[in-house]
Amino acid sequence: MSRTLLIAGAAVCALSLAACNKKTETEGAATPAEQAMTPDANPAATVPTPSDETAAPTFVEKAAMSDMFEISAAKLALTRASNQQVKKFAQEMIDAHTATTNDLTKAIGESGQSLAPPAALNKDLQDKLDDLTKADAKDFDKAYMDGQVDAHQSALNLLQRYAEDGDVAAIKAFAAATAPKVQKHLDLAKTLRDGLK
Repeated sequence: MSRTLLIAGAAVCALSLAACNKKTETEGAATPAEQAMTPDANPAATVPTPSDETAAPTFVEKAAMSDMFEISAAKLALTRASNQQVKKFAQEMIDAHTATTNDLTKAIGESGQSLAPPAALNKDLQDKLDDLTKADAKDFDKAYMDGQVDAHQSALNLLQRYAEDGDVAAIKAFAAATAPKVQKHLDLAKTLRDGLK
């Protein structure tokens, strides 16, 4: 009896393995290429592609929010940071990002586009600011500088992409002129972050 069960079990395993090795296609099933083109069931969860960022409305929204986040985080750092170099960096960020916000507004005006920068941070950036607000005092400087490296890298990528492939000349010129400034901020942020204990 047990020998019969053993043979039957081996036969089932052999058939299962053979079935796994067969390439079967279900009729009507999407091919991998079709699956890649199928939109996500939750469009809000879809990560924007670089091509989205070459359209002026998307670029303006992201660039303005980036400046808004930088200014808000820097104001927080002025009150909470313990390292004087971090505080100095924060003040530089307030000054620099206030200037780039003004430059962006000027570029929009010169472009003739009817674009309005957002008035508030999106949920993702607001959550990052909230997390920074809740950081322990002893961890604040490191948390702020980590966030600055990430934020400036994202901003630099956005600016470079739009400067290269953007769809509105005046706003492209703004992106091209601003990218080197953001690169300097990124380099300084990395240096400060790496110098923190």
